[in-house]
Amino acid sequence: MTDQTTPTTDVRLRTTLAGVPGYKPGKPAAPRTDVTTYKISSNENPYPPLPSVLKVVQDAATQMNRYPDMAVSALTAKIAETLDVPAEHVATGTGSVGVLGQLLQITCEPGDEVVYAWRSFEAYPIVVALAGATSVQVPLTADARHDLEAMAEAITDRTRLVLVCTPNNPTGPVVHADELDAFIATVPSDVLIVIDEAYLEFVRDGDAPVALDVYREHANVAVLRTFSKAYGLAGLRVGYAVAQAPVAEALRKAAVPFGVSTVAQEAAIASLDAYDELAERVTALVQERGRVLEALRGQGWDVPETQANFVWLPLGEDTVEFAEIADDAGLVVRPFAGEGCRCTIAETEANDRLIEVAGAFRNR
Repeated sequence: MTDQTTPTTDVRLRTTLAGVPGYKPGKPAAPRTDVTTYKISSNENPYPPLPSVLKVVQDAATQMNRYPDMAVSALTAKIAETLDVPAEHVATGTGSVGVLGQLLQITCEPGDEVVYAWRSFEAYPIVVALAGATSVQVPLTADARHDLEAMAEAITDRTRLVLVCTPNNPTGPVVHADELDAFIATVPSDVLIVIDEAYLEFVRDGDAPVALDVYREHANVAVLRTFSKAYGLAGLRVGYAVAQAPVAEALRKAAVPFGVSTVAQEAAIASLDAYDELAERVTALVQERGRVLEALRGQGWDVPETQANFVWLPLGEDTVEFAEIADDAGLVVRPFAGEGCRCTIAETEANDRLIEVAGAFRNR
């Protein structure tokens, strides 16, 4: 047998790592014999891949012995055509969180500041810390929305990046166009404003901004999007940013070489081609969202107005207990201890289970 003793090491790791929180993915639903289990902890699209997309994936998989196109040329051109933007304004990456990391790399030196709402996307403090930058977290309002006035006041001469997550993950509300316009007017022109629209396709609020119009009007605005949610490609890791040419060029320099696989690129292109079909699924999820929201509010829950594919239960100190009870019932939610649970709109049966568990918990 080989010696299993772990050797000691004097390797010096970055001191920054001591303060970097680990990303906590949604816990998978363990199979059970007594009940069908559902994972509603990761905001995944519950529908399987479209047959047309799956066929493209199968064909592309035969090329896995070859490196992908490092420039992601075909997908870049398709995104540019779809959005009516110049191709040189598009930069791709391994999911929107991968592109987010690139955004930090191209804007921040150690000690620079990044302003964002909190609570918001869990990856924000991680990527900021790994870039050597400092997070400036601005509390959400009482109705779980961005406080853009307070965020504007938090900007200093050390601020290099501002993140606006709309709809906000994990609480659900969007910022409104007039609020965003007023906010941008206060931000120095040398600070990059990133509008993170991972859940854009689920938005039905008429007051939400048209982020691409905002990017066209302001040279310091970038738009961040993903194929993981509405398009159902979470497992393939492909996202993109739309930004003015100097920013997009810098993003391409910071990208992991060959990060977007051929399979991911072809699946994303096929999904854009099949968006009308995908949109039917999005509409169904939005309708389910409305049903769940109405039911939860009818039980007395103070659920924020969500424009994403999830709902937020502000449970406070009861968060972990609720998550455990839901788990016992075969429903895996995403708890944020001391704050609340994010629950994905999923299969009808899973949504019914959520309403049932939440009602029982409310009346316990």
